[in-house]
Amino acid sequence: MDSVIEVQRQTHEEIERFERALYTILSRPSNVHQTRLQNEHKAAQILDRVSSRISELNGLYQDKDARQTEIDAISAPNQQNDFSEFYSRLGKIQEHYHKYPDAGADGIELEIAAFLDEVSPEEMGEDYVPEDPIANLFSGEEAYGKYLDLYSNHSAYNNLKNIGRRLAYLQYLDVLMLAEHGQVHRELAIDIRLGKDYESYIRSLHMYLTSFMRRTQPLVDLESREREVKADFDKRWEAGEIKGWEEVSKSKAQAANGSSEGIWCSACQKMYSKQTVYDAHLTSKKHIKATSKQATSPPPPSNPNGPPATATPPPQASHKDKHRNAALLTHLVTSILIGLLPILNDTKSNVERRFSLTAREREQELLEQSQPKPAQPTNAEGEGNEEEEEEERIYNPLKLPLGWDGKPIPYWLYKLHGLGVEYRCEICSDHVYMGRKNFDRHFQESRHAFGMRALGLPNTKHFHEITRIEDALSLAEKLKQEGRHEIFEQETMEELEDEEGNVYNRKTYEDLKKQGLI
Repeated sequence: MDSVIEVQRQTHEEIERFERALYTILSRPSNVHQTRLQNEHKAAQILDRVSSRISELNGLYQDKDARQTEIDAISAPNQQNDFSEFYSRLGKIQEHYHKYPDAGADGIELEIAAFLDEVSPEEMGEDYVPEDPIANLFSGEEAYGKYLDLYSNHSAYNNLKNIGRRLAYLQYLDVLMLAEHGQVHRELAIDIRLGKDYESYIRSLHMYLTSFMRRTQPLVDLESREREVKADFDKRWEAGEIKGWEEVSKSKAQAANGSSEGIWCSACQKMYSKQTVYDAHLTSKKHIKATSKQATSPPPPSNPNGPPATATPPPQASHKDKHRNAALLTHLVTSILIGLLPILNDTKSNVERRFSLTAREREQELLEQSQPKPAQPTNAEGEGNEEEEEEERIYNPLKLPLGWDGKPIPYWLYKLHGLGVEYRCEICSDHVYMGRKNFDRHFQESRHAFGMRALGLPNTKHFHEITRIEDALSLAEKLKQEGRHEIFEQETMEELEDEEGNVYNRKTYEDLKKQGLI
């Protein structure tokens, strides 16, 4: 067992060496997004090691008995010339290093060298392949933490009950950007926000945003921020000042103060808001059973104007506390989105840019992203870093979509494709297409074909440019009246071939097969 004092000295040394490594990492130029994020993650890992060693060191200093015993053993106050303890420990050290000759290698040296990227491939082995563990933390849509991947949350939002009109992905991003002006999702009715589906959706959105913040801002103390936001929410919730939740919080406060109005049923131990509801429940089996049970037991205290004087809280309070979680999560999501507004803007620009690309350009972009970028040579003055910094600064005051090269497309091309014009298709569940090119192309895509099949209509050229369900059905009726039954009888349009090579349409083929002629 090592000496307590030696362990303390060694821990102090490790803390100082980690602090010097932390200074080296934070002093590096980090003009590129990937470099900055890698340095921040390394700094966060070093801070975790420093905090763990500080806690261990504090525990050693708190153990005064062990420290005093160690000092008494090595001081030998009664025998000034007694070096027996010294030679005993020296013998143990020599014996240890005789058994383990390689034990002198300092493990912390390799650890710090790995943080500072000073370990050569020869030291790590021939099979060593440098990897970027930070890149594995992000999905392809997030692009190393530059953008948000909210497609699953967008689907959950559109699947909320009674939501009415479904939003496109770009419109969903616009809704989240409204967090700057107050509580997010205030466009939803209070009945939707009080449902279980909304609470599940807002919880998953909060988990994703918190995870994204931890991955992109590892040096930020998110726990302290969340505690401050929760404390602010508690004060405003009790005062009924949460925007969009005033009615829920006020009714909760009224229930807690015993000022709720209604009719109290002492037998059922339940409050009824209206006289008609109270009269209707008198004939129910539950009330009759509760009345008979009440007759054989001591009656509970009656409180016709307020909650009963029992140990359990009134039902209104517990009912409103259930909705408090959804309001709290909404408040937390709003506070996080305010800090992510620049990334939300970049995400929207990236989605618009991808809409303007063809399939070939998208494949080329994915191919370029999968290939590792060659390292740029830099001189002592750091010209390579300046070039990368200039590439990161993109002047885009008109918020134009980015092209395949990562730069804004020309404004004339933006106007030519009409990317600022929205085209809505009711058959595609009110999906919005940006630009005429995307709108024309969607008639042959699976989303529109699925909508036509749901209406029982074929996706033929006769229904091209038809976006309203009413117009599609009226056109189908008109085609039937004109005698174009072949449009709705697709089996007559499909051709089949028998074993001898004869070609028939589906209807003729099935008739001949039933007669046994094929």
